[in-house]
Amino acid sequence: MQNLFTLSNRLALCAGYVRDKVKVADIGTDHAYLPVWLCLTGKAVSAVAADINPEPLSRGAFTIEKYNASKFVGTRLSDGLKNIKEDEADDIIIAGMGGELIARIIDQWPFSKNPQKRFILQPMTKCEELLKYLCENGFKITAQDTCKEGKKLYTVMQVCYTGEKTVPGDDFLYLGILTPETNENHREYAQLVLSRLEKQRRGNKSLEAAAEIIRKRCENHGK
Repeated sequence: MQNLFTLSNRLALCAGYVRDKVKVADIGTDHAYLPVWLCLTGKAVSAVAADINPEPLSRGAFTIEKYNASKFVGTRLSDGLKNIKEDEADDIIIAGMGGELIARIIDQWPFSKNPQKRFILQPMTKCEELLKYLCENGFKITAQDTCKEGKKLYTVMQVCYTGEKTVPGDDFLYLGILTPETNENHREYAQLVLSRLEKQRRGNKSLEAAAEIIRKRCENHGK
């Protein structure tokens, strides 16, 4: 195998939540870096690099050909997960999209509530809408972390279906299971969320409770 590229911090965090020796679907794949890396390092046994538009798929096909990965990775034109069969993916990566779109993609796939599946999710915006959907529809966050790429902070979560619907706390909708009290990286992410809430709550009093809880959690670090 020729020298393989290094994943960005964001994609590397996604890759870290993929289970060993699974079939992967990468939804909104763009250059197909993640599925190619996962298969050529032996983490995944096969992968579908899917996108709703032909242009990103052509970039993905170039990466697949460049690294001789066509034996393991195929491209698929698909609106979300609509063209992905149940037996084609154990772990599903949906990264780089808005939280509301990620929620819709999960909701529209007939096999999302198979508890054997794992979703690796990286919302770019509207994380609160995604977390609200997960809680209300019986999904559980099994792991979550943050990373920095350049000047931007991202959160990635691994999720599975349990069937247990929950009522999320105000802070959960913005932080999930992150622990700003004990983790410096999580605290930096929480402070970024808090800064955004501080600006938004001037015209939306309903955000005050979440902002206050998150502020106190950040202040309680090390205690």
